[in-house]
Amino acid sequence: MKHNTLYLTLLLIFFSLPASAQRDYTADSIAFVNADWHSDTLDGFRFMYHHFMHRQVFNSNQYFSVIEVPSGSLTRFKFVSDSTLTTVADFATRTNAIAAINGSYFDMRSGIPVCYLRIDGKELGINTPARNDSINRKYYQYATIRLLPTRRPRFAVPDSNRMAERAMPDSNLMTTGPMLIYKGSDVPQRLDRRFVYGRHNRTAIGLKPDGTVVLVVADGRHCREAEGLSLPELTRIMRWLGCCDAVNLDGGGSSTMYIKDRGTEGVVNHPSDNGRFDTYGQRRVANAIILTSKTQEQKPSKQPSTPSTPSNPPTPTQDN
Repeated sequence: MKHNTLYLTLLLIFFSLPASAQRDYTADSIAFVNADWHSDTLDGFRFMYHHFMHRQVFNSNQYFSVIEVPSGSLTRFKFVSDSTLTTVADFATRTNAIAAINGSYFDMRSGIPVCYLRIDGKELGINTPARNDSINRKYYQYATIRLLPTRRPRFAVPDSNRMAERAMPDSNLMTTGPMLIYKGSDVPQRLDRRFVYGRHNRTAIGLKPDGTVVLVVADGRHCREAEGLSLPELTRIMRWLGCCDAVNLDGGGSSTMYIKDRGTEGVVNHPSDNGRFDTYGQRRVANAIILTSKTQEQKPSKQPSTPSTPSNPPTPTQDN
């Protein structure tokens, strides 16, 4: 009787999981690895993108934009923020950045960060409390990006106290989440959140064992061109790109990747806030992660953002 009960329980759990958690992904990983990626080596990093249009990945059409910054690059990472909501492209042009992605979560009405943010030693945002819990942090506040003195990112998993970051000594901290991969292991995700298993635009940052930093934007909310990813699917993408650590950032309409002198005003993906599959749908956000080069750091941008005119394969790894 106990064995029958256990069997029925396991069966119920299995069928309650989303379809994406029940299938084999070998063919998906092979399609991802062997795709004809567009690839360019730019100023201290590599930019890659590919549009999967024949439902080869997760039985869906997908568009991925990827930046890889090798460990030996002179490229530096910075967090930027403004009290007025600003597009990623504007954040980048103001700071003369060579590349940028959107950062962590914020209140769209007030523009205030809802996750901890510290830039150059100044606290600019705290983890806002849950409705019925003023002590513990929310589900999407369990990953912290630390910028080392070398301006390279590392990741930490803070404890449940939502003010724990105040004890961290780093000058630059950005809390977001959830953590996808940590120290080589996939981080279990909650089964009761549509945020986790729904498909959305996604932005993520990861780290390879050799120190290469990986930035990923997956477009979404375009059922024909790019459906977007669930968090378990995003975790697989980060694994296929070789990451041993990976963190989910703000997504949905916020997901944006900028590269100087590329795309439309530098936008190289397809932000979805205008409802069209083009590069004009940027959402204004509260903060961003930018890349600068040492040669450009002392040259502030004199002009507002201006329009610009828009291969080797990537080095992902397949599922075992």
